[in-house]
Amino acid sequence: MSKTLIFQDANLVRYLELLQVLVTRNLKVRYRGSILGIYWSLLNPLLMTAAYTTIFGMAFLKYYDNSLVNYMLEVFAGLVVINFFSASTTQALTSVVCNGGLLNKIRLPINVFPISMIAANVFQFVCGSLPFLVIATLVTSQSLINVLALILPLLSLVCFCAGVGLLVSALFVFFRDLPYFYELVVSLIWFSSPVFYPIEIVPANIRPILALNPLTWIIGSIRQIALSGELPDLSLAGTSLLTSCVILAVGCKLFYNWRSQFMDLL
Repeated sequence: MSKTLIFQDANLVRYLELLQVLVTRNLKVRYRGSILGIYWSLLNPLLMTAAYTTIFGMAFLKYYDNSLVNYMLEVFAGLVVINFFSASTTQALTSVVCNGGLLNKIRLPINVFPISMIAANVFQFVCGSLPFLVIATLVTSQSLINVLALILPLLSLVCFCAGVGLLVSALFVFFRDLPYFYELVVSLIWFSSPVFYPIEIVPANIRPILALNPLTWIIGSIRQIALSGELPDLSLAGTSLLTSCVILAVGCKLFYNWRSQFMDLL
């Protein structure tokens, strides 16, 4: 038993070391020659927030206590979630196939490639957008409890993206047209998430359909914790976390079941 545990610990250490190497490589390749580097991940939602506020701010003002600041903060919170999802899962999609040559030469855990893409985006998020969210939470709620509670919806977001990333990276091995189809899926998820519009303008009979989108729950939880000024709604955060864990479990299971067929196709 002790030898088995030692062997498992050694495998975990090697996996984490490999993950660190891949995350570092991904970030260096992504931002080689860039001036702002990982801070592009913050500049993008800031510029998009300004654009949405200019176009839609006055139209939706009554849903945000007649405050443009409230609208801007809610849009920013939605954008950082949808941008993280779009970037991390799209990059994870091609990660296994793009490293097929390496996998044919060296025996490596295949799932480390999509996971490394998710992890690289987590690092980018922590350095870029997260400090802004923490500051907004402190100013709005004036409570460290709310700051700590942000961990729950953010963990939900990571789990959801990891599950989707594992699933699409496995499917791409079999279906090479998947990136074109996935672009449409991401666009559909984007517009079905209440990022730049209030959920109240959606007809009541359509809202249950939007509720099927896990990002709707995650965005709602982040906004409730960071921007409402109230104590965290654990039922909302718990629902988003449970849903994301189920999707992660499904993604892991399917990736594990299909991985034996990968090498013949890479």
